[in-house]
Amino acid sequence: MKILSSYSNGKLTIFLQGELDHHAAHETMNQISLGIEEYLPRDCVIDFSELTFMDSSGIAIILKTHKKMAETGGRATISNVPEQPLRVIDASGIDRIVTVLSPKEMKK
Repeated sequence: MKILSSYSNGKLTIFLQGELDHHAAHETMNQISLGIEEYLPRDCVIDFSELTFMDSSGIAIILKTHKKMAETGGRATISNVPEQPLRVIDASGIDRIVTVLSPKEMKK
């Protein structure tokens, strides 16, 4: 798992590359938390465009990010979600809590 980030105008974007599973979840959440604590963004967008696999650990990451952003008055969004992670997200119903945008929705 590779984790990159960028910050601009109150928006922290986290780019996840590779597989988000149980083994990668702890470090991923640590990196997201560090970014939120450093920048205190209004918006935190987790970009899944380079994510090749996600299991239920990804749902925990999304929920924890949502909670951390809500504590600071911000919002969490998940963007560019490929087909396999989108199936996991759809099955969880988490899109009722956090905005989830597939690549098709991003082009609109």
